[in-house]
Amino acid sequence: MQSPPKGPDGPLPLQYEQPIAIVGGGSVDQQLLADLARRGIPLIGADGGGDTIGAAGLVPEAIIGDLDSLSDRAAWESRTRVVHIAEQLTTDFQKCLYSTSAPVTLAVGMTGKRLDHTLAALNAVLQVAADRHLLVIDETDIALAVVGPIGFAARPDERVSVHPLLPIRFHRSTGLLYPLDGLTLEPGGLGGTSNAATAGRVEIIPANPTPWLLILGRERLWDMVETCLEALPRY
Repeated sequence: MQSPPKGPDGPLPLQYEQPIAIVGGGSVDQQLLADLARRGIPLIGADGGGDTIGAAGLVPEAIIGDLDSLSDRAAWESRTRVVHIAEQLTTDFQKCLYSTSAPVTLAVGMTGKRLDHTLAALNAVLQVAADRHLLVIDETDIALAVVGPIGFAARPDERVSVHPLLPIRFHRSTGLLYPLDGLTLEPGGLGGTSNAATAGRVEIIPANPTPWLLILGRERLWDMVETCLEALPRY
């Protein structure tokens, strides 16, 4: 049997028992990074995302990637673990995903600045949605990759967007202004943008186990983290 790849401090993937945050070089709210650090969330830099973490006055738990955009590799190697992965078939975000394991993964700085990076991040989300709880965070929203049904508390009139990553048919929904019952959503076809909650709880039940995105306001971040943790075990 082939041995697993090794980073500077042992074999990969790096194993965590608490949520982690993978930080890229896109648009990042430094106050959010500070909040994550206060909550004890390990920050993983996706290549140049290590510099983004450093700019917030923090030290990443690790920096992972092909390291073509990290400002000073030698300086970082004296402060934290740096994992160089040379292959060019995946993005740095994907490298971080396959090099880590955690009950919930927050993706920060994977959107904004460059559209191609944003689209590549969504492609990475689709690839791992069935295997891990992953939340993409931008300036205003969170996007939770979902496979199967989900239920959560919601305020009346709260925005609830459902985005199909692939064609997906929904069996039924409750608590939404525009029910999803029997609808098929698909990229390039019918979407579920800017729906709204009507009561205290929303239930969304797909008819098939196809990945989709639940998009809510960023103020719901920790509610959704808790929802993911309550759904464990999943691995």
